[in-house]
Amino acid sequence: MSITPATATQSSSNGATDAILLELVDEDGVTIGTEEKLAAHQPPGRLHRAFSVFLFDERGRLLLQQRALGKYHSPGVWSNTCCGHPFPGEAPFAAAARRTYEELGVSPSLMAEAGTVRYNHPDPDSGLVEQEYNHLFVGLVQSPLRPDPEEVGDTAFVTPAELAERHARDTFSAWFPTVLDAVRPAVRELTGPSAGW
Repeated sequence: MSITPATATQSSSNGATDAILLELVDEDGVTIGTEEKLAAHQPPGRLHRAFSVFLFDERGRLLLQQRALGKYHSPGVWSNTCCGHPFPGEAPFAAAARRTYEELGVSPSLMAEAGTVRYNHPDPDSGLVEQEYNHLFVGLVQSPLRPDPEEVGDTAFVTPAELAERHARDTFSAWFPTVLDAVRPAVRELTGPSAGW
C-alpha cells in the first residue's frame, strides 16, 4: 500500500443538495454520465462514485463522526470519519481530502487508497438509496478537530471493542458495516496487529 501525503484546501460547499452533480458509473467504475445528487439517491438509485475515509489517531483508534441532524440523508447516525461524493471529474483522493477538511477541519497527515467496494443500501428512514461505487481511504489524523456543526453532530475516537459497544447501542449508517469490512485489510496494515482491527 503506497502512502502519500494528503493536502486539502478549503472550498465552499453548496448546501442545495439537488444542485450538486454526481458522477454516474458502470459496474467497473467507468464514468457514464452525471445526475443531480438527490435524484441519484431516489429509488431504485443510480450507481455513482463515492468515497469513504477512515482516519486513526496515534493509538490506533478510529475516528467516527455523527452526522449532523440537519443533513438530508441519514441525519444523526454514526459513521466512518468522512464520506461523500467527488465532483464530476474530481479525483476521489482529492475529494476525500477536501471533504475531510471541510467537515472536520483537519487534513490527514497520511492517506492511502484502500480499494473499492460496490453496494446497494436503502435507508429505511428517508427512503433514499445508496447505490455506490465507493473508493476507500485510510490515514492518520494528528491535529485537533474543528468540526463544521452543519455537517458533524459529534465525533469519537474508538478502539475495536468500543466500536462494538457503540454499534450495539447507537444507530449507524446503513453503509458503515460494508465499508468497514472492505477496508479492514488496509486498516490492519496501517495500524498494526496490536490495534486489533
